[in-house]
Amino acid sequence: MTELFYDLHVHSCLSPCGDENMTPANIAGMAALKGLELVALTDHNSCRNCPAFLAAARAQGIVGIPGMELTTSEEVHAVCLFPKLEQAMDFDLFVYEQLLKVKNRPEIFGKQQIYDENDSVCGEEPCLLIHASRLSFEGLWEQVSSFGGVMFPAHIDKNSNSLIANLGFIPPDSSFQTAEIKDMKKLRDLKCENPYLERCRIICNSDAHYLEHISERLWSLPVEERSPEAAVDALRRGLAGL
Repeated sequence: MTELFYDLHVHSCLSPCGDENMTPANIAGMAALKGLELVALTDHNSCRNCPAFLAAARAQGIVGIPGMELTTSEEVHAVCLFPKLEQAMDFDLFVYEQLLKVKNRPEIFGKQQIYDENDSVCGEEPCLLIHASRLSFEGLWEQVSSFGGVMFPAHIDKNSNSLIANLGFIPPDSSFQTAEIKDMKKLRDLKCENPYLERCRIICNSDAHYLEHISERLWSLPVEERSPEAAVDALRRGLAGL
């Protein structure tokens, strides 16, 4: 067993709210400077910058994980991570079919830039990526699992776009084994109000949209080996993996 310092929720310039300096190579470079060893790229409803990010992460000696921050039909944000790029890109195609095709207005929402492995712009997504999809939170664990990935609800302590804020409770028949919070100081109260969390691995990520907001070397994940597969497996098993 080894511990990897992580940030598993980071946005690139493909997310309309992501800063234009959040290119795949810049993200990997900043993560390396901060001493991180395990980093996931999780743009809103898209994995299309993951190929470039994984190449940049390899160059920096970082274990990169492809993923996305999915917005459900209830406008709950959920992080979906995959051990292999092919799985992530298959999921990307699946999710894209579930999105309302509303044209992005870059002057209002921001650009949605796609980068190649040379860290150059090679395209721009025309459809706005921050809309809710047609996918419900109910059944999302099983859907992500069918693509080989793992899902956990994002920033459950936030007052908007979180599982608890939007649904009002954690469904007792949920299957997720990991949950993300933004502020660890809220964990005790959250567990008192939501006993389901007692069975979950709790992680803390940056949800960075700017380079300076990428996590410092603060939080570590115990994994069997230094690989995306081991990291995804640890998140899937939650506390049972300890």
